[in-house]
Amino acid sequence: MIRPAKPTDATAVVPLIIQAMGKLASKLTHVEEGHVLKEIFTHFFQMEGNQYSYENTLVFEEEGKVLGSLNAYDGGKLPELRKPFLNFVVEHYHANNANQDTETEDGEFYLDSISVNPSAQGKGIGKQLIKAGISWAKKLDQHTVGLLVEKNNPDALRLYEKMNFVIQNEKQFMGGLYHHMIFKIK
Repeated sequence: MIRPAKPTDATAVVPLIIQAMGKLASKLTHVEEGHVLKEIFTHFFQMEGNQYSYENTLVFEEEGKVLGSLNAYDGGKLPELRKPFLNFVVEHYHANNANQDTETEDGEFYLDSISVNPSAQGKGIGKQLIKAGISWAKKLDQHTVGLLVEKNNPDALRLYEKMNFVIQNEKQFMGGLYHHMIFKIK
């Protein structure tokens, strides 16, 4: 079952967000320690009005256990959604606020992080979450869904291509090179 996330899902969802972000979690926060990353992302997941909020998250739940998550939002709102996060990191961790690359664009519903618990991978949960993200975009009257895929991730690239996402361009983001892929809603 896919449902909107609740603040109480933080224990299950935060590790999924960090897993999806990989090294970007540390680059964005300027924090290396795993437990501190969890604290930061838990704080923001449980709050409203930021890109990692429960209100921007869907979860895949089976038998009462969250096995996957999708974080998504209106790409044009990324600067305002990211601002509380960056301000917090600067204030509490004395990080340089220079990492303000934007990975999304105006006019697209952006699928920020899609993640499946390693014990549940290979069961189609990621595809179901992506389809749910596209349906969410339709409900919000969005016509384009976008996401980034690392250039060195051919498995993810194939998955998105099978789901009719196409490469629109390449993007430099926080030191990496990515395919910016879009799906047009008809």
